[in-house]
Amino acid sequence: MPNTDATTPGKELSFSKKVWTAGGILSLIFIILYLFKLLLSVLFLVLAGVLIAIYFHGFAGLLKKYLHWPSKISVVVSVTINLLLLIGFFWFVGARLQQQISQLSDTLPETIQNAKDQMSQTAVGNKALQLLNSTGDSKKTMDVVKRFFSSGFGVLSDIYIVILLALFFTASPSLYKNGIIALLPPKAKDTGRELIYELAKVLKKWLEGAIIGFFFIAVLTGIGLLILGMPLVLTLALIAGLLNFIPNFGPLIALVPAVLISLMQSPTTAIIVACMYTFVQIFQTSVTQPIIQKKMVNIPPALTIFGQVAFGMLAGFWGVLLAVPVVVILMTIINKLYIEKQSTNKSQS
Repeated sequence: MPNTDATTPGKELSFSKKVWTAGGILSLIFIILYLFKLLLSVLFLVLAGVLIAIYFHGFAGLLKKYLHWPSKISVVVSVTINLLLLIGFFWFVGARLQQQISQLSDTLPETIQNAKDQMSQTAVGNKALQLLNSTGDSKKTMDVVKRFFSSGFGVLSDIYIVILLALFFTASPSLYKNGIIALLPPKAKDTGRELIYELAKVLKKWLEGAIIGFFFIAVLTGIGLLILGMPLVLTLALIAGLLNFIPNFGPLIALVPAVLISLMQSPTTAIIVACMYTFVQIFQTSVTQPIIQKKMVNIPPALTIFGQVAFGMLAGFWGVLLAVPVVVILMTIINKLYIEKQSTNKSQS
């Protein structure tokens, strides 16, 4: 009769080893995910630096094309001109802009309370206020909003890091590109080189379209606010232009301070301002959007919204702002490494 007790310690040891192995793998996965979440804000800052470097090189390409300057001189002039324009903007307009932003932050609580008072005077407005108050915990809502618009190291620190990274990427892009390619296996180096070229191409297209939209929205909104005699024209126009970088949510967020400030004058002015903002968006969609679409990559709207919400919850403001280029990058990688290979395999078979 075989001794079954002799095999029991071995089985227990084998089972214990499997449990410890599975636990170690799960722990490693959780650690990697935790580190990824911590580093995600840094990765978004790196992406912002890459986009600015692409802009610098794009501007340098225009100088080289029309002025026939050497590449290095064009890059140096491109960086110098854009930095001088930025410094000049804040030097001549910064004081006025800061004053308007301070005025906006001081008047917003009063305008919000004024809007509530005016809404409570009508039956529809009173029901709307009751609905807003009963939708959930306002503290949780504010926590979500703060998470969406938080930054990794503070606004000034983030901007400093982004500009510094952009200057490094602009000065020697081949150094970083070759470094990434060197990390790949020998068989994947050609594919990696093609992928980096394709990513730079699609990001440049997205950036061109976004810049066109920014100038169009900012200028047209500023003209409309001047005609209506609104205060804080410069601030509101810049907010509208910058938030146009954020599809879907950006125009709605830009509308809120403009309507609240216009309520200080009259409800009729608020309605006119809301209609003006809507007209600007419709005009952009019908006139400039075809031009922008030629520059940008087509992205499914649902995928854009999902990316904005997901990355906004994970990385705050930078996640919302850069969700679209991240989605573009992911789509390009999947298309290059999977879809195109599947199509090639089907055609060969």
